[in-house]
This record gives sequence, C-alpha cells and structure tokens, in this order.
Amino acid sequence: MSLWHRSGAWPLVALLLLLGLAAALLPELAVAQDKEAAVAELDERAEPVEFLSLAAVLIGDGNYQRARNILARVDTDDEELDLVRYYTLSGLVALNLEELALAAAEFERAIEAGQQEPVVWLYLAQSYFGQQQYEQTLTALDQAGEQATRLPSVFLMRAQAHWELKNYEQAWQVMSRGRVLFPDRVGDFARRQVFLLVDQGLYQEAAEQGMRFLASGAGSTDDAIAIGNALRETGQYDQAAALLEKARLGAPDSVMLGKVLSRAYLDKGQTLAAADVMRTTAVYDAELVADAAELYRRAGWLIQALMLNGQVIDQARKLKQRLAIFIELARYDQAAGMESDLTRVGLLDGPAGDEDIRYALAYAMFKTGEFERAEYHLARLTRADLFRRAVELRRAMEQCAEAPWLCG
Repeated sequence: MSLWHRSGAWPLVALLLLLGLAAALLPELAVAQDKEAAVAELDERAEPVEFLSLAAVLIGDGNYQRARNILARVDTDDEELDLVRYYTLSGLVALNLEELALAAAEFERAIEAGQQEPVVWLYLAQSYFGQQQYEQTLTALDQAGEQATRLPSVFLMRAQAHWELKNYEQAWQVMSRGRVLFPDRVGDFARRQVFLLVDQGLYQEAAEQGMRFLASGAGSTDDAIAIGNALRETGQYDQAAALLEKARLGAPDSVMLGKVLSRAYLDKGQTLAAADVMRTTAVYDAELVADAAELYRRAGWLIQALMLNGQVIDQARKLKQRLAIFIELARYDQAAGMESDLTRVGLLDGPAGDEDIRYALAYAMFKTGEFERAEYHLARLTRADLFRRAVELRRAMEQCAEAPWLCG
C-alpha cells in the first residue's frame, strides 16, 4: 500500500528563483500581451544563448515536451554553456514526464557541475523514491537540509522510505513530528501511523489508534473504510467490525462503509449480522437489495429473503434467487411454476443459460411428480457434475414410478 501523497508541481515562483530566471532575462515576454504568442515567436528565432531561458519558461508553463525539443538544440560542447542550469532543466523535464531514472541521472550531473540549490536534492529524492530506491531517497533528503524539507509531502516521503526499509521506529517518529509541525495535515500522518501498526501486526493498538483518530474529527468516512479494510484483510475481523460500526453511527448513509462492515461480519461468520447491515445499506442503494436477500437466505431467514427478493430490480437475478428460495422453503409447486419466467429472461437458454438453474427447476418438477417435464430439462444438462446428479435423479424418478408410496 503506497502512502506517497503527491502534493502537485513545485510553485512556478520557486522554480524561477531556483533557475535564476528573473523577468529581466526575457523582457520581450514580460511586456507581451499574448504570452503563448511571445514564446512561439522566441522559439522560432531563438539564439543558442536563449535556449535555456526559453526551456525554463516552457517548463514553468507545463510544456515539457516542447522544453525537451528546445534543450535538444543546445550545443553541450559549448564551453560557455551553463551546465548547472542545463542539467537541472533536463532533469525537470524528465521528472515531469515520469522518466525517473533519466531525471535522477540529470540531477546528479547538475549537482556534479556545481548546483547548490537545496530544492534540486528534493527533485533527486523524488526521482529515487519513484524508483523505489529508498536508501538513496533518504540520503538526498538529508542533503537538501531541514529548511528545504519542511513540507508535509516531504515528511510523508521520508516516512514512507523508512517504512519500506523496515525502519519502523524512524518512520513513526517522522510521522509524529509531522503531526506537530503540520496540524492542518494531522489526518494524513495519523492515518499512516494506523497502517504502520497494521503492517507490524499490532492490530489491537491499530484499532485503538484508529478509533481515537476517527473520534478526533480529523478522520473521514473514507479513512474509516480504509482502516477497517486493512484490519479485515489481515484477519482482524472483530477490530474491523468494531471500528466500522462506530464510524457508521456518524455516516449511516455511506454505502461503501455499509458494504465493508457487512463483509467484515460475513468474514466473522455472522451471516445474519451481515444481512442486517446490507439491508439497511440497501436503503441508499437499491442495487444492494439482492445482496441483502442472498445473505438472509444463507442465514436461513428465508421469509425475509423472499420479501426482499420482491424488491430486486434485476429480473434475471431476482428470478434465479427466488427459485433457490422456493426450493429451500420446499415450495416446489411455485418453483416448478417459474419455468416460463426463467425462459423469458434467458436463464434456461441462450448466452445467459445457467445449467444450475435448469437442474434446480428439474428437481422442483421431480418433487411435484412432473417426471416428463423434469426429464426434458435433465436431458439438456452437459456439465459433468450435473450430469452425474441427473443420473441419480432419474434413478429416483424410476423408483417413484414403480413404488409411488416411497415418494409420498
């Protein structure tokens, strides 16, 4: 699970300061009414000495491929070329085009050429991080210095790098400090601390931290879902259910929260509780009615399942489910009477034909003594397991025909 949160591109002002691109370098652009037209004009008549300035403006505007085309025209053998600036610009282009290995190489060349701006070390760290080179990421962040790295996104990057290296204590400390330094982002750090506890197998503490985090008001419904799912997927069903139930009190209309909570109860083996949650969740999403009915069927609450089945919108799913409920209720006459409806929605023939449904229908007909109709459907079964069951059902029909009192 990646915890890296992109904070967006570096502000253009910071970029211009980094590259030393004061407005005086491009007076034509400073007074132009149409900046795009001015850039295009400069592109057409640019002299080698202007290539770097033009590339910087294009990068600032997000035109990375055009900037690359301009940089390709630079004579790298020119002894007067500002290599620091050239490699920095090349690195920015590669980074924004997500060519991370190339970006790292260009930033390294810029530093070797004498680049001393701390922010370049941040760019280098980002390039390493994207390649999952976490040791190098931490080294680059250290080189950038404390002032340049005093950003929430950088703290998250550093914490994640420690985490991936299994430096759990360092990761925890970085996130704890981030919570203090950036109170408006406390949720980001607190959420990741909960996941860190889950990753270490400290499930009870993770659940308690998660509860406190959500109770603080800093967490959202999405946070509750993410934390609950993390606990559930690691087999901590009790903790997941407790946390999700508490979160649901504040967001009863959250469909996703209800679905995850229902799944947590189902994982615990509490099918009826899962059904109850799904039924109340279906109030906000009618497509979940069929799921609620199915859970009640599995829990043995067949009348409740049948009542909900009547509200299912999807006709094919509704009829398939109803057939199963009728058979479990031993209402074989009603089940056998569904033949025309099942045929109408394509559940017996065509692309949607379902041999399990055909066998169930044949079984219902057998139970009502309609052996010829049952045989009609049994003869159309091709699946190996159902074919064997059809043989057994035929044998039972033969016995019933010979001694009806045995099937009374």
